[in-house]
Amino acid sequence: MTASWTCQKCGGTVPTLIVFLLVLALAATLCAARAAGDDEIEGIIEKAGNADDDGARLAYLKQLREMLEPDAPLKDDLDKLINQIDRWLNEKRLAYFGGDVSRKKDFDFRIPESSPLLSLTYLYRGRMVIWYAMESGGVWNIPQRRREFFAKARGFFEKYAKAFPQNGIARMYLGDPTGPYKHYEAAAGAPQWAVYQREGLERLADVIEWWIDNRMQDNGEYGGGWGDDCEMWRWWVPVLIGFESPKITAAQGRFSEALLAQPHMKPGYTTRMSDVEHTAEDSADVITPMMHLDPDNDLWRRRALRLAELMEKLWTARNERGFLQFKSTYFTAERLDTNPSRACDTVYHPRAVQPALLYWQRTGNKGLTRLFSAWMDTWVDAAARAERGKPAGVIPTAIHWPDGGIGGLGPNWWDPRNHGEYTLYLFPSAMSLMTHTLLLTYHMTGRAEYIEPIRSMAGIRLKYLSAPPKKPPAPGSEAWCASKLGGLASVVAKYRLLTGSTEFDELLARERSPYMRFRQRGDLDLLTAALRRNAEALRINFEGYTSEVRYTDRVLRFPSLFGRDGLAPEGKTPIYAPDTSLLYSTVTGDPGDAGYLPLNAVRWLTPPRNIAALVTESGADRLTAELFHFGADAREMSAELYLLKPGSYRFTIEPAVRKGQPPTDGRPLVVKAHRTRIAFELPPRKCCVLRVYRP
Repeated sequence: MTASWTCQKCGGTVPTLIVFLLVLALAATLCAARAAGDDEIEGIIEKAGNADDDGARLAYLKQLREMLEPDAPLKDDLDKLINQIDRWLNEKRLAYFGGDVSRKKDFDFRIPESSPLLSLTYLYRGRMVIWYAMESGGVWNIPQRRREFFAKARGFFEKYAKAFPQNGIARMYLGDPTGPYKHYEAAAGAPQWAVYQREGLERLADVIEWWIDNRMQDNGEYGGGWGDDCEMWRWWVPVLIGFESPKITAAQGRFSEALLAQPHMKPGYTTRMSDVEHTAEDSADVITPMMHLDPDNDLWRRRALRLAELMEKLWTARNERGFLQFKSTYFTAERLDTNPSRACDTVYHPRAVQPALLYWQRTGNKGLTRLFSAWMDTWVDAAARAERGKPAGVIPTAIHWPDGGIGGLGPNWWDPRNHGEYTLYLFPSAMSLMTHTLLLTYHMTGRAEYIEPIRSMAGIRLKYLSAPPKKPPAPGSEAWCASKLGGLASVVAKYRLLTGSTEFDELLARERSPYMRFRQRGDLDLLTAALRRNAEALRINFEGYTSEVRYTDRVLRFPSLFGRDGLAPEGKTPIYAPDTSLLYSTVTGDPGDAGYLPLNAVRWLTPPRNIAALVTESGADRLTAELFHFGADAREMSAELYLLKPGSYRFTIEPAVRKGQPPTDGRPLVVKAHRTRIAFELPPRKCCVLRVYRP
C-alpha cells in the first residue's frame, strides 16, 4: 500500500514521497535566501567593525537597520547598539559611563552573547574601562586595581581586533600606532633642534585646535565638566603663552568668561564644597591664563585680588602657635568645613590663590607681601620642626588646625587622611606648589629663611642620590622622603636663573632637564634629542589625544598606557609621552612651568606655525634667542619681553654667526615696565639670532 497525503483544501491525494521532496526543496530555497541575507548582514557588520571612524560605523549600522524587516530578530539589538554609539559620539558629558564602569569594570549594552552584534561592543567597552582607569586615582595609583582594569580592557581590545583585524583604533590600544597623518619637511639650513621643535609646536597646535573645533560646546565647555575642562590650558601653554594664536587665545578667553559666569562662581570662588585641589581649579585655572593673555585688563586684576581677600578674611587665621594658616582643606567662597579630620592647611593650598601670587610677582603689592609672607612663615616653621617622626628640614604635606601640628589626624605624619581619596595628599603630594611659593616669597622679600626648606630638602635629596640605601627605607624616614623629592629640580633651576647662585649645581647636574643642561653647559645634542622624542610622541596616535579622550584632564595621558605592565604586549616599540614643559621652556626661557613663579622671558607675537624659537640666555639684563622661519617669505613679527629691569638697551636681529663674533650695533630700546614690545622682520629659512643687551 502506498502512503499518501490528503490536501485539506481540495481533498485530493498526493504520495508522501512527493510531499517530502517538495518540503526539502522549499526548505532549501528558504535556507538559500536566508543565507544570502546573512552574508549581506555579516558584510555590513564587518565593514562597520573595521571602520576606524565611529561616525562611519554608525552610518553602516543605520544602513543595516533600513534593510531589516520591522520584526527582524536582530533589529532590537541593532537599535540598542545604534543608540549607544550615537551616545558615544554626541553625549555632551564625555564620561557618561563612569559610574557603571567604576562598579562593574564594564558597561552593559544589553546585547545578548548570542547576538552577531556583540563583537561590536568590545571596542566601546574597552575604551570605557581604560579611560576610567586613567581618570580614577583609586585605580591608577593602586597597582593591583590598575592591573585588573588593564586586563579587562586588554581582553576587550584583543577580542575586537580578532573580529575586525583592519580596525586601527583597537590595534592602537594594543600598541600599534596610528599615523602620522601629516609630514613636515626639513627646510635646507634648518638646525635639527628647530626642525623637531617646529614639528612639536605644530602638532600640539593641531591637537588644541581639534578640541576647539570638535568639542567646544555652545556654553563654552569641552565635555569633561567645568572642573576638568579648566585644566586643559596647562598643556596648551607652549602655544598659548609662548606665541600668539588668535583662535586659541579667543577660545581660552571664551572658556574663562563662561566658567566665571556660572552661578556657582558668582562670589569669585566656587560655592560647591570640596577639597582645595578641586575647589580652586574653577578660579585658578581660568584667571591665571587670562592674566598672561590679557594682563592690562583690570577685571582679571580684581578677580585675582578677590582670592587674596577671601584668604585673609575667611579661609585663614592664626593658629595656636601664632602662625597664619588655612583652617581647612575643604572650603568655598562662603564657608569652611569644620570637621577636625579635614582641618588642614596643605601643600595644595597655593592653588586657591594662584592668580593672586602671579599678581604679587608682577606688582610687588605690599598688602600681598604681608599676607603671603605671614603664611609662608608657617611653612618655614613646620619644615624646620622634627615632629611625629618627620625629619627636620622636610616640608610636610599638611599642617593641622588649630594646633599647628604636623600632618592631620591620620596615624602617620605623611598621610594626613584629610580626604576620601587618601593618595591625593599623601607625601609628597603637590610639593612643587609649596616650594615655588616659598621661592617666590624669597624673591619678593629677599629674606633668606624662605629658601631654607628648599635648601634642606635639596641637601637630603643629594645625599640620597649620592649613597642610595641598599634596602627600601622606612616610610616617613629621611631617606624615604628623599626618594620622593625628584620634583625639586624645577624649583632649584628657577633659583639658579633668578640669583645666579651655583649652590644647587651638584643636584642640578644629576636631575636637571635637557633645557637646563643646555642653558648651563650648552649641550645642544641632548636638547635636540629631547625635542625629537617630543615630536615623535605627537607624530602618532592623534586619536589618542583627541577623539578617544573621555576625561579632559587626561588629554595627553594616552602614552602612559604603554609603560611597564601596560596594555601593549611585550616587545612593542616604545610610545613616548609629549613633553609640553620642554616646548614651553625652549620657546620662553623658563626652566620650569608657567603655573607658579613663571620666568618666561618672552612671548613671540606670531602664530605657532612655520617657526622655531630657542631662548639661549635670559635674565634681568639680557635676552638671546635663536629663531628660524620655515616659510618662503619674510615674516613680520614682534615679541613681548618680561624679565628685563627698567633701563636702556639695544637689540639686533641678524643671521647666526660664529661663536665669539660681536653683534652689529643694535637699535635702541627703553624698558619702562615689566612688559616691553619690540618688532622686527625675520628672513625666510635662515637661522637668526635676536639679542637684547645693555650697551
